[in-house]
Order: sequence, then structure tokens, then C-alpha cells
Amino acid sequence: MLGPPGAGKGTQAQILASELSIPKVSTGDIFRANVSGGTELGLQAKEYMDRGDLVPDEITNAMVRDRLVQEDALQGFLLDGFPRNVSQAQVLNKILVELDEELDAVVELKVDEEEVVTRLSGRRSCRSCGYAHHTLYDPPTVAGVCDQCSGELFQREDDKEETIRHRMEVYREQTAPLVSFYADEGLLVTITATGTVEEVTARALAAMGRSS
Repeated sequence: MLGPPGAGKGTQAQILASELSIPKVSTGDIFRANVSGGTELGLQAKEYMDRGDLVPDEITNAMVRDRLVQEDALQGFLLDGFPRNVSQAQVLNKILVELDEELDAVVELKVDEEEVVTRLSGRRSCRSCGYAHHTLYDPPTVAGVCDQCSGELFQREDDKEETIRHRMEVYREQTAPLVSFYADEGLLVTITATGTVEEVTARALAAMGRSS
């Protein structure tokens, strides 16, 4: 799945994986599993993470390969958060050839930057329970107070407009080139990521030639 921050990739990936009865394979989950499990790759990754550095592609690629050969992924999988750049996509192609697998489709969630800014900058998180309200879509009954536990609501640093726009710039530079890469391979399907969660899911399934 491809799409900018705030496009709803995580939500849709979870739903689509369930609809298709295949595991969602995300780099975040893979990293946590390897680090908590104390694997050799996890220990290598932790060294970089503890320094605040990006984990090198070769370690990420190796973790993904190890995940794709696990039994639950042998009948299919949905990738979320990988590949993040063309270099990783090229390595993924080699891994798939080695495993005698191929991608069926690459789903791009299309949403314009102003919509992303509105979605993310309006979030207000609770310091106590972590619940996220939204100033437009799910405003609290009392401004600044969480409906769930009466805790204090605040705006996270990565939900501030300047941070969001920077993340969008990074996406355009590093990840957006994957759109052209997969379009050239004839795998790209693009859907509009606005509307309800259910509407976006229906579009994704239709674009992949599936139905729920």
C-alpha cells in the first residue's frame, strides 16, 4: 500500500488483510517483533534505533524476507510501510523471485496535501488515556478535555502543521517515486482516499478486482 501520511494506510491495510484472509506485514510490526525477540537482526537494528539513526535498508530488507517465509504468509500477504523507496522495491522484486512469488497489485491511496493537513493537524491526544479527538470530526464535549477520561488534550509535535508539511515533502522525495515505478510495472491501482472508511475499503477491493 502506498500513500502519504494521513491517507489511512494503516487502517485500510488492517481491514483489507482481514477481508482477504492474509496477514498484514508492516515494517513497524517486524521491527518490534525482532527487537523484543532478541533476534540477530533485531539486535543490529536496536543499535541504530537507540542512537536515533535510521535502520539501514539491508537490515530492513532481511527482516522483511524472514517475515515473508513464515507459514502464515505463504498463501499471500499485504505489505504496509514497505517498500519506502525505489531501492527497497528493487530488492523486494529479487526477494519475490527467490520465493517464487509476485505482487498482484499496488494500491495507492490518493489524497491531497490540504486534506492531510486538516486530518492530522486537527488531532488532539489525551495525555492520560491516549484517546485522540479531532477538532472537526470528533470534538470533545469540553474544549481541551478528553471525553473518555477527562484527561488533558494536547497536540503532538508530529501533528503540527509545519511538521506535517515536512513529512509530506519527505514523502514526495523518497516514497512518491514508487508510484511511477509500480505504474511502469503495470501493478499500480489508484483510489481516492476521501470519504468514510467503508467507502475507501470498497474502492480498494473493487480496484483489486475483489469483493467483500
